[in-house]
Amino acid sequence: MEIVIALVFAAVVLFCADRLLLWLEGRGHIHWRRKGRKKIADERAELDNLLSK
Repeated sequence: MEIVIALVFAAVVLFCADRLLLWLEGRGHIHWRRKGRKKIADERAELDNLLSK
């Protein structure tokens, strides 16, 4: 019975963390699931352009 409670608790924590991250994404603070992650190559190219000037 303790294992079931622990699994349910873990599922609730993960669900709440996902909802929090989606809320932060909606406010524009992070990229989580809906907008996808930025490509690292694009970020590196922008950094190279800034440093080369």
